[in-house]
Amino acid sequence: MEAFELAGLIRTVPDFPRAGVSFKDFTPLLRQPRALALAVELMASPFRGQGVDLVLGAESRGFIFGTAIAQALSAGFVPVRKPGKLPHATASMGYDLEYGSDRIEVHTDAVERGQRVILVDDLLATGGTLEACAKLAVQLGGEIVGMTVLIELAGLRGRDRLEAFAPVQSVIRY
Repeated sequence: MEAFELAGLIRTVPDFPRAGVSFKDFTPLLRQPRALALAVELMASPFRGQGVDLVLGAESRGFIFGTAIAQALSAGFVPVRKPGKLPHATASMGYDLEYGSDRIEVHTDAVERGQRVILVDDLLATGGTLEACAKLAVQLGGEIVGMTVLIELAGLRGRDRLEAFAPVQSVIRY
């Protein structure tokens, strides 16, 4: 299987979760072991040898790739969750989405000063989620090495607001 074949496993669902949004559904890719392994490898490989300590994965689909990437890089994993889901003291950040707004939280002791982190999510649209993750990581003392996503919706220019923090890698660009 080649990288370009992964795009053929992404289905577009019109008007989900609301009218006018074309949702990119990668669940067909997850069903195929070779495709899943290739996606994880392509997302992780730019960060090999860069001394990554932690992978921060955004809820919820960032957890799917984040834990696998953390394992591939021999790094720890930190879940970045929606409010009220973490049991210990948290730091919080609000952000805007392509079709609304939300907040995320992370444990205040999840990142130690100077730890090298990468941020992972399934999709980059406007960049709001990853920007909020980046701000939280920096607030906790982390050094952002980079960001990686499976899918990038390039026309929404989310990359533009993220590259001030670190380089952004994407496997599939629409």
